[in-house]
Amino acid sequence: MRRSRGFRSKTRHKLQTTKRPGRSNPITKKIQRFSENDMVHIIIDPSVHKGQPHPRFHGKTARVVEGRGRAYVIALNDGNKAKTLIVRPEHLKIQE
Repeated sequence: MRRSRGFRSKTRHKLQTTKRPGRSNPITKKIQRFSENDMVHIIIDPSVHKGQPHPRFHGKTARVVEGRGRAYVIALNDGNKAKTLIVRPEHLKIQE
């Protein structure tokens, strides 16, 4: 048998939410706006499957390049290679 290697394989702890009272998926995460050249943290919300980046980018910081529909194009370096990702705002958090 061959083991499946899906998009979310080996992410049992990484994509785990903490139990807390209240709403786990607030609307304010969906309607937040970013402008060009904003620095954002990629924090994947596991309850929203659309617009998720690959789990390897969870916890990374990137720069917003442009808006594209409901999502944003963000740029970051993965090692020495420049990468661009298309991510929805539910998975992004502004860097203070």
